[in-house]
Amino acid sequence: MPLPAIPRRVKIGDAAAFAGTTPRAIRHYHAIGLLAEPERGSDDRRRYGYDDMIRLLWIRRMADAGISLDDIHAAFQGTTGIEQSLARLEESLASKAAAIEAQRAAVNRLREVGSPLGLLSPLVTGRLRDLPPGALRSADLDTLLVTERIFGPLGAATQADRFIVLANHPELRAEEDRLAEAEAALDDTMSPDDPRIEDLAAQRCVHETALAAAIERSGLEEALNVLLDREDEHAGEEEDGARMSVMEAIGKMPYDFSPARIRYEERVIELFHSADQDGDRDPRTC
Repeated sequence: MPLPAIPRRVKIGDAAAFAGTTPRAIRHYHAIGLLAEPERGSDDRRRYGYDDMIRLLWIRRMADAGISLDDIHAAFQGTTGIEQSLARLEESLASKAAAIEAQRAAVNRLREVGSPLGLLSPLVTGRLRDLPPGALRSADLDTLLVTERIFGPLGAATQADRFIVLANHPELRAEEDRLAEAEAALDDTMSPDDPRIEDLAAQRCVHETALAAAIERSGLEEALNVLLDREDEHAGEEEDGARMSVMEAIGKMPYDFSPARIRYEERVIELFHSADQDGDRDPRTC
C-alpha cells in the first residue's frame, strides 16, 4: 500500500489542523514569541517543519491543561528542555493564589511522573511509569506525542510496549539504533531504485518481528488489558479538536523523507503485508 504524499514542510493551515488549533492561534504564538516564525518560501508563505510541529503539540497540551500562554512562554524562556520549562512553570504557579490551584495540580502531575511524559495521557504514562530514568529518549517521547495525536491514547499506550521492550533488551535497542542510522542515510543522494533499500527494508521487517515476539513473551499485552479495565470510566472521551483520518494526519505531518526513504517505508509495509498473508514464512526472513 503506497504512502500518501509526505511533505517536508507544511503550510500554516495544515500545521494548525494537525495540532488541533487554528492559523490565527499560531500567528498569535509567533507574535508573543512562543513559537519561532519560520522563513517564507519562494511563494511568500510560511512553512513548518517537524520541530515546529512538536513545539505546537507541546503548547497545545500545556494550554489544554489550563496553563495560560503567558505562563507557558515564561516556562520556555531561556530553558534548554521541556523538563526545565516545567520546573520553572511550577515555581511561577506556586507563587499565585488559590484561583490557579487547578493549574498547579496539572503541573504537579507532570512532576510526579518524573519526566515530560506527564504531558501525555494517563493511559500512556501508566504504561511507562516504571521505566528507569533515561530509558525513554527524547525522540521516543516525540514519537508517542505524534502517535497519540493520530491514533489516540490507546494507540500510544500500545506503542509504549515497544519502548518498554527496547529499554529492557539492549541488543534490540542496539539494532534499533543501527537501523535508524541506516535509514537516516536514505537521503536525496540515493536513488529510490537502489538495491540497498530492499535489503534494509528486509532487515527492518526482521527487527520488527523480533520486537513483536519480545512483546508477546513479556506479557505486556495482558498488562495493557488490565490497564484498560482501570480506564473504563474514560471510555468514549475525545480530545478537544476535530479528529482526522490516519492518512489525512500523516499527510499533514512533515517529515524530511527523500524519495528513497519513502520507497523504503513502502517496501517495509509491503513486506509486512506479505508476511501476514503467508503464515508459514520464516520470521527471520520476514
